[in-house]
Amino acid sequence: MGLIILQLLLVFHSFGQKNIYEVFALEFAGNWTVTASEIAVGAMTKDSIKGGSIIWLLKGNNGRLVLVDAGFTDTAQYPALNYTRPDLMLRNLNINPGDITDLIVTHPHFDHIGGIDLFPNAMLWMQKDDFDYFVETAWQKNGVADGLNKRDVFKLIQKSVDGHLTLVKGDSIEIIPGIRVFIGSKHTYESQYVLVNGTSGKTIIASDNIWYYYNLEYLLSIPKYTFDAKAYVNAMIRMKTLVSNTELIIPGHDALIFSKFPRIANRVVKIELSKK
Repeated sequence: MGLIILQLLLVFHSFGQKNIYEVFALEFAGNWTVTASEIAVGAMTKDSIKGGSIIWLLKGNNGRLVLVDAGFTDTAQYPALNYTRPDLMLRNLNINPGDITDLIVTHPHFDHIGGIDLFPNAMLWMQKDDFDYFVETAWQKNGVADGLNKRDVFKLIQKSVDGHLTLVKGDSIEIIPGIRVFIGSKHTYESQYVLVNGTSGKTIIASDNIWYYYNLEYLLSIPKYTFDAKAYVNAMIRMKTLVSNTELIIPGHDALIFSKFPRIANRVVKIELSKK
């Protein structure tokens, strides 16, 4: 009887460990400096903050290889320091771009969506309302196109034509086993962030729904690139309720990420808490 109970416990434990992801941050461009007053409304200091451009890899024990955001490739129009094409960054983890099964685009700013054509086999996940605004409304009179690239519209439509686009509509939706998306920050018209079952527990890839740790620490909105500054702050407050450890809320452009977490390869860290 004791043996049967032990076997059942092992089965339940194994079941509970499904759909867990190793989470990696890859800095494909960066080494810029901003001041707190440049990135946070109401900042009372001009302290310098290091920034970078980042993509995130979620490596699941279920066989899924998920990329959060795709970086950009148009370096002629958008010069970048220390740039490595995002697909080539994956070589640091011995992953080919064709192996990426899913690509979650948090929002359509050029530095997050421009590289979607580098991952030909990936199913792209995007909020429908953000998609609609990006491909149509942004380019109309009174539309907001700051940070957007018209060329990326055609890349996105090509993904759709190829059958590699899934539009999500709504909040707190599990789009992939172990991965849930949330809306509400209004960084773009309907940007989303990602909650993933990470190896250290629930982990949030906030992307630009939080620019820097400074924004999160002081709950200050960014000074531009938001449709609703109050919503931006409220989203950060909500994120803190979704994880058991706020160290696992990861902002979109803070170079501090690469000193806070274990280094795996050049410009690559694993988002995992140290085991004490």
